[in-house]
Amino acid sequence: MSKLWQARFFTTVNHLRDLPKTTVPEIAFAGRSNAGKSTTINTLCNQKGLAFASKTPGRTQHINFFSIGGAHVAMHRKDETKVDEIRCMIVDLPGYGYAEVSGDTKLYWQRLLGDYVQQREQLAALILIMDSRRPFTDLDVQMLEWFAPTGKPIHCILTKVDKLTRNDATNALRQAKARLDSYVDEDGEGFPFTVQLFSALKRIGIDEATAKITELAGLDDDAAAAQVDAIDTPDDDA
Repeated sequence: MSKLWQARFFTTVNHLRDLPKTTVPEIAFAGRSNAGKSTTINTLCNQKGLAFASKTPGRTQHINFFSIGGAHVAMHRKDETKVDEIRCMIVDLPGYGYAEVSGDTKLYWQRLLGDYVQQREQLAALILIMDSRRPFTDLDVQMLEWFAPTGKPIHCILTKVDKLTRNDATNALRQAKARLDSYVDEDGEGFPFTVQLFSALKRIGIDEATAKITELAGLDDDAAAAQVDAIDTPDDDA
């Protein structure tokens, strides 16, 4: 069973000063509104109502944290989350690109997003959700360029590939890889950017995304450590 299935709601914040004091790795999901961010999170965590989208400002316009570990599976269990047993956080960032909200609100969200992705020490990686039919909008590029100087990984998930023909999907992936490879640092070295295709409807790319996020969060290190412990621990009958 995927460790992401353990995800449950932890807290929601609207100001950087209210960010959790936890020190575990955070994997943040960012994306343009209607790119399929909430659906992607719910699919990977195997929970229909964990993250949800709205066409009007609401809970999804805050930074929402979901804990992995520290509690039983499923967000609706009432047992207390054991903070010291949390292994990582899945972070749902506000969807960007709303046309309906005021200019001041947009600027506030932009500042909140920018400050979080650039300054949050616990942030281990960014998962950038883009519609495979319209990737790399100006706002997507802005998010890439905000985060790139940190040197931390970005994994791009191109959603809704069920809307594309196989040939178009292949081309979209190739073009996305070329676009990401064009980003280099001042020494000419490429950034740790990766990309994949995804469809929640057709169940495409779920295993690939799960494996990548597990790796970025260090959750596969837990499994490796457990295997080492099992090897090192002698059997009672030995």
